[in-house]
Amino acid sequence: MKTVFVTVGTTSFDQLIEEITSAHAVKALKDRGYEQLVLQVGRGSFLPDAHTCPHIYLEVFAFKDSIAEDMEQADLVISHAGAGSCLEALGAGKALLVVVNDKLMDNHQLELARQLHQDSHLLYCTCSTLTETLRTMDLSVLQPFVPGQPKKFADFMKRALGLQ
Repeated sequence: MKTVFVTVGTTSFDQLIEEITSAHAVKALKDRGYEQLVLQVGRGSFLPDAHTCPHIYLEVFAFKDSIAEDMEQADLVISHAGAGSCLEALGAGKALLVVVNDKLMDNHQLELARQLHQDSHLLYCTCSTLTETLRTMDLSVLQPFVPGQPKKFADFMKRALGLQ
């Protein structure tokens, strides 16, 4: 079953959860052949159920000891722009679409997503452009992110955060 895994990490990002379960977003996913949507909603208060999006198999949870298995089973990971979540998905070799929370002040997440996008490791959007991105995204352009090189990663983070 072709699966999308959505993670918000330890935060609350109800806007992302609401948007990905909207009728338009679910239709875009179904049109691309996705049949299952697994949502890790963190501290969020919006908890969709089967009635929210009846046209796709839905699994919802707040937290687990590890989301590694969920990432491993996913064909596409949609994540908030937290560094930990991004690196976990990229380290698992997954196609990654990052949704930047444009309501955050002093948004280093946007800088990280933009740099990883420029290096062709992920696609990114905001909640307001999520459905259109799902309709038009080309995952074939993504290049693997090679983890395990601390110096290169430190240099990358400095560039992404504008410290270099």
